[in-house]
Amino acid sequence: MNDIDKPLAPDELGERVTEVFDLIGPLYRRAFRKVEQGEQIEGASVGVRSVLDLLRRYEPMTVPQMGRIMALSRQFVQRMVNDAVARGWAEVTPNPAHQRSSLIRLTDEGRATITAVLAREHALNRQVGGDLTDAELTACVRVLKQLLVTFDHVDVE
Repeated sequence: MNDIDKPLAPDELGERVTEVFDLIGPLYRRAFRKVEQGEQIEGASVGVRSVLDLLRRYEPMTVPQMGRIMALSRQFVQRMVNDAVARGWAEVTPNPAHQRSSLIRLTDEGRATITAVLAREHALNRQVGGDLTDAELTACVRVLKQLLVTFDHVDVE
């Protein structure tokens, strides 16, 4: 096993993880701004875009389920769902398992909207340079998932 393949000692791990977080903040804010620029095209705010994408992947869902996945307050997610419903992109349906927590589903218009948003984002993401490999991106996703697990206990409400 090469030194590069050995797990880091806790102190070194802490320093390297700090480097990752120092990059994640600016990256997230810049990506957020870029997605916001697309709001002028499709009309979907970043928050509504996130709701539509979750519904595309996992529908139907309740607002509390979405809040847990996105690590956002139920109240914020509810506002985004309300916006999506008002625009005709999502609909509220009864939940047979829980009377007080309705299920949210995409409408055909919502599916078309999130498809357009994702196509625009995909075109932008294709421009990422650096000759990245599948192995590098797989490692990146693994690291970010592990960092996320570290903060699973943080209450977002």
